[in-house]
Amino acid sequence: MNQKIDTLYSDGKVERAIHLLVKAIDDQPRDTENYLQLATYLVAQNSPEQARELLEKGQRLVDHPEALSYDLAVTEYLCGKMTQALNLLNQIPNDDATMYQKALVYLKIAQPEKALAFSLSIKHQDEKVLELQADCWLSLGEMVKAKSLLAKIPPFKRTTKVWFLLGIIALPESKAVADTDFEKSFQKNHIQYEQLKLQYQSLLKIVQKNKKES
Repeated sequence: MNQKIDTLYSDGKVERAIHLLVKAIDDQPRDTENYLQLATYLVAQNSPEQARELLEKGQRLVDHPEALSYDLAVTEYLCGKMTQALNLLNQIPNDDATMYQKALVYLKIAQPEKALAFSLSIKHQDEKVLELQADCWLSLGEMVKAKSLLAKIPPFKRTTKVWFLLGIIALPESKAVADTDFEKSFQKNHIQYEQLKLQYQSLLKIVQKNKKES
C-alpha cells in the first residue's frame, strides 16, 4: 500500500488520493498493489461497480492476476453477481477470509446451511463471524442459537445489524425490548437500518404474525 496516498485518503482528500492511484496504475499497470488500494477506496465510496471493472482490467494486465481474485470476488458479491463471486472464491485456498466471503454468498442465495458450515470452519471467531453465524441460524429459524451468539458480542461492539437482529429475536417475547434494540440499530446508522428493514421484511412479518397468534 502507498502510505502517502493512504494518508491523503485518511485526511479526507479522497479525490486527490484516487487521482494519484489512477496515475500510478497508468504508470505501472502490472503492479497489483495499486489496483487493490484503489478498489478498496472505490468500495468505501460506494462504487463497487467501478472497483469491479478496475479489478477485471487489472487481471488482464498484472503479472499475478490471482492476487486480485479475492478482492474481485468481494466486488462481484457487492454488485449482486453471486455466481461470479463463487467461481472466483472456489479458485482460492480456503483461508478465513475466503470462507467468510463464501458464507456471505451462500447466505445471500438462500443456502444458510452451507453458509453456516463455512462460517463454523473459520479459525478466528471474532464479532464479525459471530454476527454472520447468528444470521445463518436466524435464517434457519433457530432464534435461541442466534441470540446466544449475538449475546457474546459486547454492547459497545454491536453493529447496526447486530442490534437489528436482536430486535427481531426479542419481538416475540417483548415488543418493548425489541423497540429498544431497533432504536439502537437506528441510532448506529439510520440508512443501514432502513436497508435492513427491507432486507428482513419477510422475516419480520412472520415473527409479528406468530406473535399475534400466540
